[in-house]
Amino acid sequence: MTQQTAVTRRAALIGGGVIGGGWLARFLLNGWDVNVFDPDPEAERKLAEVLANARRSLPSLYDVAMPAPGQIRFCPTVAEAVADAEWIQESVPERLELKHRVMTQIQAAMPPGALIGSSTSGFKPSELGAGVPRPESVLVVHPFNPVYLLPVVEVVPHASVSEESITHALETLRSIGMMPLRLRREIDAHVADRFLEAVWREALWLVKDDIATTQEIDDVIRFGFGIRWAQMGLFETYRIAGGEAGMAHFLAQFGPCLKWPWTKLMDVPDLDDALVKKISDQSDAQSGMRSIRELERIRDDNLVSMMRALKGRNWASGRTLREHDERLRRDVSPPDWSQPVLTVSRTVPIDWTDYNGHMNEAKYLDLFSSAADRFMELIGCDAAYIAAGSSYFTAESHLQHIAEVHAGERVQVVTQLLAGNGKKLHLFHQLFAQDSAAAAGRLLATGEQFLIHVSLETRRSSVPSAAVQERLRDIESKHAALPRPGRLHCGQRD
Repeated sequence: MTQQTAVTRRAALIGGGVIGGGWLARFLLNGWDVNVFDPDPEAERKLAEVLANARRSLPSLYDVAMPAPGQIRFCPTVAEAVADAEWIQESVPERLELKHRVMTQIQAAMPPGALIGSSTSGFKPSELGAGVPRPESVLVVHPFNPVYLLPVVEVVPHASVSEESITHALETLRSIGMMPLRLRREIDAHVADRFLEAVWREALWLVKDDIATTQEIDDVIRFGFGIRWAQMGLFETYRIAGGEAGMAHFLAQFGPCLKWPWTKLMDVPDLDDALVKKISDQSDAQSGMRSIRELERIRDDNLVSMMRALKGRNWASGRTLREHDERLRRDVSPPDWSQPVLTVSRTVPIDWTDYNGHMNEAKYLDLFSSAADRFMELIGCDAAYIAAGSSYFTAESHLQHIAEVHAGERVQVVTQLLAGNGKKLHLFHQLFAQDSAAAAGRLLATGEQFLIHVSLETRRSSVPSAAVQERLRDIESKHAALPRPGRLHCGQRD
């Protein structure tokens, strides 16, 4: 079932370009209502296309159902957009006089206590605050494209912003699944873009001097150090390069290289018409056969797969995903034990599909295993119970495929307790397509599991704790009134 947030929160987005569209998806799909102002007559169409890509990719990052999406309202003026918003994200073009003018309009109409986050990639908060009446409400909140997938966001407050407001800003960003990085001091282009600018300058020279094409440079990054940086960053990578002696050895060995003329970072090529054409032609040859929307979908699929892989290791951005899972899981309502219990509610991620384009067979078992784990938690066989030395082991499973399941589908599993007497636990799971927020839809598969309670010390069957047995008796008495599933395979074991 779709989870409902207790209180609907509202954000205002001023500017609906590439970054503004990403912010729209990030807020909206985390349950916020969003007001949008953008003078572009094509804004609604463009934002709808970005949002469609986000709807199919962002939920795939999580193993818990996301909140019901918020509502979008397109507003004719800045004042109307910000009048009832607690968070205002400014993403207008990088012209300081324009940002000053827009922020002055925002501050004239926004509620007391609201904060303005600027998506600026280059201006310092002191430069933004110098041109507005109330600089204490202005922060740099610089994300990375696509905003709805990448979690890191640079937060740089103006000197007059209170610690209370900064804390509120950081908590707000975490609440929508982001990983805010508060900079210690302001600096032109913040942190990340200074790295990117250095790499960009060197890349321009490599193309200009016919050392490499745009595709070859991209290949060096995406097949080499780029994926390494994605999970470990710069310094930790170099520390490992130093071997057992660590960072000190690395610096001693490679530090002198900094004086060698390897790069042209202090010398920028003239971006004249010839170089612009050269880069454009090579980029067209590399990627021109695909539309921007198709390239975004390819990018999104790859990012989802990589970040879910990191999530499996609880590493880097994957840890942020797990934390957001737990945040979302805390909002799940208590079960209604008079009915089969909702044990799984989620979106099928891209990396669960196989060469036939539908969900891999192993993932059906994965879903039903997750359902059994959730059922165990609900009866008291949780992490603490297992840590104390007891658990349930699966002795037998039966799976029936009924319909195909594809990436992006919302699914849910409901679980019925058939027997829970003594050492035995007999569960029947049904996997449904979640066609609406109100009810389960098409039946996609069923799974039957027979589990035995085991002592983890002896690895032999054992009797559950008295509390678990009592809980199972209560649930079994309620589920006995439900229709018994047909074609059971483990019934003789009850």
